Amino acid sequence: MIDLNSYLILSASVFVLGVIGVVTRRNAIIVFMSIELMLNSVNLTLVAFSSFLGDATGQILVFFVMTIAAAEAAVGLAIVIALFRNKQTVNIDEINILKW
Repeated sequence: MIDLNSYLILSASVFVLGVIGVVTRRNAIIVFMSIELMLNSVNLTLVAFSSFLGDATGQILVFFVMTIAAAEAAVGLAIVIALFRNKQTVNIDEINILKW
């Protein structure tokens, strides 16, 4: 059986990859995908601790996080499509229609 440290190391590295994607990329779709990576790494941590402690609370919380992630993806994709229709780009640096 794999120990808790292996899951935590995997989760931390996936979270760091998500942070790097959010900080370095300027494409809105890639930023949303990086945020999804970060949420999935948190889910992995919750499931690992839940299994380690023998409590189902973390696994139940994962369902709520997955629901929020699905809603974020749907709303985020709708915003990206609306911005692309107006500006013909999904580059975050070139989008300034939210400014006065």
